[in-house]
Amino acid sequence: MGSLSPDNMEDTKSSVIGPLERRVRQRKAPLEVIKSKVGRSLTCSVPRLKGALTGLFPVVLWLPKYKLKEYVWGDLMSGLIVGIILVPQAIAYCLLAGLEPIYGLYTSFFANIIYFLMGTSRHVSVGIFSLMSLMVGQVVDREVYLAGFDLNEDAKQGPAGGNALNFTEDSYSGVMNVSTLRVLDMECGKECYAIGIATALTLLAGVYQVLMAVLRLGFVSVYLSGPMLDGFATGASCTILTVQAKYLLGLKIPRYQGYGTVVVTWINIFKNIHKTNFCDMITSAICISILVAGKEIQERFKGRLKIPLPTELVVVAGATVASHFADFHGTYSSSISGAIPTGFIQPKVPSVDMMSRVVFDAIPLAVISFAFTVSLSEMFAKKHGYTVRPNQEMIAIGCCNIIPSFFYSFTTSAALAKTMVKDSTGCQTQVSSVVSAFVVLLVLLFFAPFFYALQKCVLACIIIVSLRGALRKFRDLPNMWRVSKMDAIVWIVTMASTALISVELGLLVGVVFSLMCVVAQTQHPQVSLLGQVNNSCHYEDTEEYQNLQTIPKVKIFRFQSPLYYANKQIFLKSLYKTVGLEPFLEVTRRRKAAKKDLSAKQSKKADQANGEVSIELIHNDLEFHTIIIDCSYMPFIDSTGMTTFKNVVKEYKEIGVTVLLACCNTSVIDSLKRVAFFGPADKDMPSLLFHTVHSAVFFASGVPTAEAAGNTPV
Repeated sequence: MGSLSPDNMEDTKSSVIGPLERRVRQRKAPLEVIKSKVGRSLTCSVPRLKGALTGLFPVVLWLPKYKLKEYVWGDLMSGLIVGIILVPQAIAYCLLAGLEPIYGLYTSFFANIIYFLMGTSRHVSVGIFSLMSLMVGQVVDREVYLAGFDLNEDAKQGPAGGNALNFTEDSYSGVMNVSTLRVLDMECGKECYAIGIATALTLLAGVYQVLMAVLRLGFVSVYLSGPMLDGFATGASCTILTVQAKYLLGLKIPRYQGYGTVVVTWINIFKNIHKTNFCDMITSAICISILVAGKEIQERFKGRLKIPLPTELVVVAGATVASHFADFHGTYSSSISGAIPTGFIQPKVPSVDMMSRVVFDAIPLAVISFAFTVSLSEMFAKKHGYTVRPNQEMIAIGCCNIIPSFFYSFTTSAALAKTMVKDSTGCQTQVSSVVSAFVVLLVLLFFAPFFYALQKCVLACIIIVSLRGALRKFRDLPNMWRVSKMDAIVWIVTMASTALISVELGLLVGVVFSLMCVVAQTQHPQVSLLGQVNNSCHYEDTEEYQNLQTIPKVKIFRFQSPLYYANKQIFLKSLYKTVGLEPFLEVTRRRKAAKKDLSAKQSKKADQANGEVSIELIHNDLEFHTIIIDCSYMPFIDSTGMTTFKNVVKEYKEIGVTVLLACCNTSVIDSLKRVAFFGPADKDMPSLLFHTVHSAVFFASGVPTAEAAGNTPV
């Protein structure tokens, strides 16, 4: 290792420390900054108004530039295919939400239209989503149960025994007009109360999302890590599978209210297994076989197939025809979807009283809906080379919940499966969403009544088969464990808590546990003793690399974590262990040695006269005289960390060891300046703080210059 001569040392210190001393960031007074921002935000002009409107409705920017010949065929095909897939899924997912099938169609229609106007992603498909439907359904069933309604799905009575809106064969005459539904305004039964809760919940979720956008709280989604979201989706899929299992067997079991839904539901299924409806069971087996076969063929030959196979539509059409002509409902008591009205219901403001019941339930819905939408938007934007605006995405998905809530719709989100279908079938812009909405509109206006005889077990089959992707995550667990044990543990904890406790608590447990894991990692940071790489200006861990040169009389310590109140003791213990010297123990050793030496030479009287024994009577025989702390991996320090640094410098100085800091970022330097770490007016900064480890080593080495040739500090 080379060194600098005393003549050149001051020049080196000046060249290295000078930039740090001059690195004083100019800041405006906080009041001036606030006034400036408020002034800009309140300024109104025509260009500013135009910019605000085009920002809120991005469609006005890209639609006039639409390349008709280049884009129309891909958008038309992807829109038609997604619309065909969307119709049976919209009807099926209403089982999860505990609502009538018509509301799933409303939700899909309005969400596609609004996102077309306000979304910034060209490929995302927004609409009904299984996870959102499950979370809505749990809230709906809980409130319906607390209101005194019978949770048995065949029960249409109100809490006081009054008749509710009854979709039965007696009221079905081929086409049911929407006027029949207007009795909801006069008497509210179970279905009316359920959709009231769902719309109130959806409105609140949308309001939360828009407020988050206005307050720039999109950063909340960064706390939802990838493994946590995957574990949450897998755990929720287990819950969805459990909730739908009863339909496969035709069992009429009310949905369990409370924690441990998965366990309790399976117990109830096995208790009632003798009541299995064999018609439903056989139908389910046939439908699942066809759906799985279609998915496997699609995956195996996706390179040859230009469009996805409409397996769901084929199954729904075939099952509906079979159920209608064989009269499965009348002959075998098979549960069917019932009459689905045509047209639109008159819009209605969600009940404020119902909103007060679900004000907290809407929070996880808002966060999860936003997180899935933004993550999918950014994923496909990166794939196709364009950008999205996360804040506008939050506003868009918020409006996809607020506006449709007045039209009997429930919470929506971006859906991965349908988005991938859009992408694979040539989607270019959100014009495809308008095409999908048109397909749903045709069903709403003309074809909805034809689904009257569709068995609920068929809808359950569609839902369960759609979970294949999420449930396959179990196969990825061994590989995840090999790559990162911490991520695998987060996935397992989140999945287990979501499946075995509840969906809402599973989300909370997943977020808290993920944050705890981050904190735990700062409690066990990597620490290193550094050595020089081949007479160069680079220094690396002596345990990780071979043939590193140790610096005589100098210890270089690296701590790869922020220094704050929670890991202060970890820092100190690591430092003492790595350099092999703890100041307090060294002081104690010297005092004992000094006392022993003096007691042999002086009398007891002389000892008492001398008073306190000086530890400097013992010769300093330490292996080093300088410790350099490499702060390059230390992003920040708090007040406890500042105090720790000051104490370390002071304690080591008492035993003749100098402590230097190197590679501190501006945040750490500013924090240390605020507590006068470098002395009055930062006069000690040149002798304590260095821009690089190399310059600190030169300063610590001191003399002479012969070995320093070619080792110019950076």
